[in-house]
Amino acid sequence: MDKNNDLGLLILRIAIGGLMLLHGLAKLSGVSFIEGMLAESGLPSFLAYGVYITEIVGPLLILVGFRTRLGAGIMIFGALFAMFLVHSAEIFTLNQHGGWGVELLGLFLLGALALFFTGGGKLALSTGHRWD
Repeated sequence: MDKNNDLGLLILRIAIGGLMLLHGLAKLSGVSFIEGMLAESGLPSFLAYGVYITEIVGPLLILVGFRTRLGAGIMIFGALFAMFLVHSAEIFTLNQHGGWGVELLGLFLLGALALFFTGGGKLALSTGHRWD
């Protein structure tokens, strides 16, 4: 069987970008809970609106394959921010089923990291720029 790396990258882009986009769309109803967490941590509450960039803009770039590496970098930043701000107590724990405490966030982070290094492949909207 022949390898089809570009199809594999497309599937990865759909999985990582599409599933994270759903998280971002859910936050369109408001980010007041994020503002509260930021305030408790001594950070400015306006940073909560960054979730729209990291969970909507970045995933959309990944999904369509336009500046995929840039979109992945945005998602990586957001995932790390969420991991250390919201889920820091769970980083070194296992959940009730034996999985990592931040398993889903870890999958988003590592999937975006893979796309950051590979780019979007030939089945992307844009393929000629260094951020593709």
